[in-house]
Amino acid sequence: MNILILGSGGREHTFAWKIVQSPKCRNLFVAPGNSGTAQIATNVNIGVNDFEAIKTLVLEKAIDMVVVGPEDPLVNGVHDYFLNDEALKQIKVIGPQKAAAQLEGSKEFAKEFLYRHHIPTAAYDSFTKDTVEQGFAFLETLKPPYVLKADGLAAGKGVVILNDLEAAKAELKGMLIDEKFGKASTKVVIEEFLDGIELSCFVLTDGQSYKILPTAKDYKRIGEGDTGLNTGGMGAVSPVPFATPSFLNKIEERIVKPTIEGLKKDRLPYVGFIFIGLIKVGDDPKVIEYNVRMGDPETEVVFPRLKNDLVDILMAMANGTLRDIDIEIDERAATTIMLVSGGYPEAYEKGKEIKGLELISDAVPFHAGAQLDNGKIVTSGGRVIAITTYGKTYQEAIKKSYQNIEKLHFDKMYYRRDIGFDL
Repeated sequence: MNILILGSGGREHTFAWKIVQSPKCRNLFVAPGNSGTAQIATNVNIGVNDFEAIKTLVLEKAIDMVVVGPEDPLVNGVHDYFLNDEALKQIKVIGPQKAAAQLEGSKEFAKEFLYRHHIPTAAYDSFTKDTVEQGFAFLETLKPPYVLKADGLAAGKGVVILNDLEAAKAELKGMLIDEKFGKASTKVVIEEFLDGIELSCFVLTDGQSYKILPTAKDYKRIGEGDTGLNTGGMGAVSPVPFATPSFLNKIEERIVKPTIEGLKKDRLPYVGFIFIGLIKVGDDPKVIEYNVRMGDPETEVVFPRLKNDLVDILMAMANGTLRDIDIEIDERAATTIMLVSGGYPEAYEKGKEIKGLELISDAVPFHAGAQLDNGKIVTSGGRVIAITTYGKTYQEAIKKSYQNIEKLHFDKMYYRRDIGFDL
C-alpha cells in the first residue's frame, strides 16, 4: 500500500516509524513531516489543511490510505472532503468525520455529549461575551480552584486553572471580551475542579466495535513538580502504575462503552482514534476531555509497546473488521522525555543545531519541532525531540531516557528532570 500521514510532530514521526515496519507498506509519504520522518519516508511540503494540494498528491502518488495525525484537519472536515469527492471517496481515511470531530473542536459539544450519555465528568456551564456577568455569578457558586476552557481549538493552551476568584473573573473577561485565544474563546466553558491524578486512555474504533490501547500518563506543565504554564506535553509513561485491572474495568464499562454507543446513537461517523483524558478521583475515573486523535507525547510510548502490525490495525479500522484483531502489547514499560526550546511555551528561537543524535543507543529519538537545513538537523518548534526508551519498570526506562539525553545538545535546550515523579 501507499500511505500518506498528515502532520509534522512527534506523533507523526512515531506513526511513520511504526508503519514502515509493516511489509504491507510500499511507499510512505508525510505532509509536511519533519527531520525524523525525512529519514524513513518521503516528506512533501504541504500543509495539513491544504485539502486541494493533498488531493493532487494523493492522486499523483496513488495513495491508498491517509492517516490524519493532528486535530485541525479533522475539525475542518478532511474526511468529509474525501467522501464528497468522486476521485477520492474510495481512499481510506483514518480519522473521524467533521461532525464527530466536534468532540475535540468544541468543549461545549463534548460536555453535552458526556451529559447526554451519562458518562462521568465535572459539572460545567458555558458562556459568551454577552453572558459574561452570568459567568462571574457561576464562578461565585464554585469552590476554588476555578477551571476555564476556551471552547475551540487553542493548540493545547486554552485551559486555565486559577485559585483566586477575582483572577478567575479577570481571566474570563480576558478570554471572552479581550479575545485572548481569538476565535477559540468566543465561548468559554467553566468547570468544577476535579482533584485527582490524570491519565490517558486510547481507543481504536471502526464505528461499530472498539479496541483499547495501553494507558499512558503525560506531563503537561513546563516546570518540575507540575508547575508553570501548560505545554503540549513534556513527557509520558506507559503503562500507568496506578491503573489496576479493576480501575481499567471501570474505565471500559463506565466510559469507553458508553462513548462508542453514544457515537452510534448520535449518528456521529467515527473511524479512528479516540483519546480520552481521564482523572482518577478516589477510585473512580471521570472524563476531563476527548481528543479525536492520538495524544502527543503519549503516542511515543503507546505505539512502541504495540506488537501488532499497525497497517493491519488501520486496515481493520477502515474496513469495519476491528473486532477480528487481537491487540498484542509489549510487557515492558516505555517512557519518553521531551526536549524543548528555551522559552517554550512562550517565545523561543528556532534554527538551533541539534548535536549528538548519532550517539543515542538503546533509545528511539522521535523528532517533533526539528527540520533538515543544509544537511544539519535544527530546531523548528517549541517541542523538539522526544527520547523514548523501554525498561522492565518505568523507573528503569526513565533512567535510560535521561542517560541518552545527556548525549544531546542544542542552544537553550530544556527538559523536565522529574518525569514519573508522582507515580
